[in-house]
Amino acid sequence: MSDHIPTTARSLVDIAASTPQQDLFARVLDQRSRPNPYPLYAALRRQPVSRQADGTWVVSGYDEIAALLHDPRISSDMRNAGQESAPGAEKSFILRDPPSHDRLRGAVMARFTPAVVESLRADVRRITGELLDAAGSQGRIDLVDEVAYPLPVSVICKLLGIPPEDEARFHVWADTLARSLDRDPDMTQEEADQIQHAADALADYLTQFTAERAKNPGGDLISGLLTGGAHTEPLRGDELVVTTRLLLIAGHETTVNLITNGMLTLLRHPDILTRFRREPALVVPMVEELVRYEPSVQFRYRATLDDIDVGGTTIPGGSAVVLLLAAGSRDPHHFDQPEQFIPDRTPNEHFGFGGGIHYCVGAPLARLEAHVVLPELVRRMENPRLAEDPPPYRPTAALRGPRHLWLNVDRIRP
Repeated sequence: MSDHIPTTARSLVDIAASTPQQDLFARVLDQRSRPNPYPLYAALRRQPVSRQADGTWVVSGYDEIAALLHDPRISSDMRNAGQESAPGAEKSFILRDPPSHDRLRGAVMARFTPAVVESLRADVRRITGELLDAAGSQGRIDLVDEVAYPLPVSVICKLLGIPPEDEARFHVWADTLARSLDRDPDMTQEEADQIQHAADALADYLTQFTAERAKNPGGDLISGLLTGGAHTEPLRGDELVVTTRLLLIAGHETTVNLITNGMLTLLRHPDILTRFRREPALVVPMVEELVRYEPSVQFRYRATLDDIDVGGTTIPGGSAVVLLLAAGSRDPHHFDQPEQFIPDRTPNEHFGFGGGIHYCVGAPLARLEAHVVLPELVRRMENPRLAEDPPPYRPTAALRGPRHLWLNVDRIRP
């Protein structure tokens, strides 16, 4: 385990060592494991394909995950494992299989081009500067609330054409809907009702907004999805609403965690932070290492359509499977010194953005935002220190990141 993991989290090493293999993933879902789930992942990798007490199969080895990410017998629709989807989520293309997945994803990719992503760079830089200016010269800053949350939501809303005055409404919706990703059997009815309410409220908003865009199209992504292209059909009705919802939530929540986990990691590695100040170009390989070392998306659920032999084990058809991406990205059989943060690591074939046909659509935008934001934070924050380590974490294990990241700084440079 890395020397930079806080002492308060080291007890998880003992917990992982004493927990039966079939109960380890339940420990991952436990909120108390959120600051440092990696000892549990290492324990799971002792048996890279393991059946848990609830019948779920957890795949934690790099080679095994890579094989399943490219196996057509693996489905993203959890109804194939007899499980219900989160409210409205079954219509999202990340939870669909070909050919409908390919059609919807293709419609987005036709409009979400590298040129469109690059056109947002100036806005990312401007918004970052404005947020740091607004923080002023105060000696304490919550990086989540003051930078990491408002930046990506402003960027994704600009991309989609959402008015700036409506941005704040997505914060509660995004936080609430992210909670549904864990499929936690201990979720209360109150929590389930909150998720349903958030899904309904967001759907109502997007239904009205896309209807207005259909009447008055502009140059935004939603207008592009409505009109289609030379090789893609227009999206309408529920498909457009659910696709837009996916882009809003996924494009926002994961980047919040990338920025916050990135600064947390740098502050735990002061030698690398010092080097980064001297070598700002280090940001490109360093972001790849951040995505490997502290990924925003820790795991994804899948269902088997048939019996699949992987890692010397047969997973029966109709099974629920967890692809534990963050564990695979620290597999010592694939990475040298996987528990160490090495900013210029190469090669770096991680699972931080998934893989296969479901490779993250928003990866180019997430990279761009991190490439701009992290150097600016390091340049403008003078002598930043963690006020609390570990920080408080969001409840969601699948989308893992701090809920707040309080920093003490001598000042924020103009």
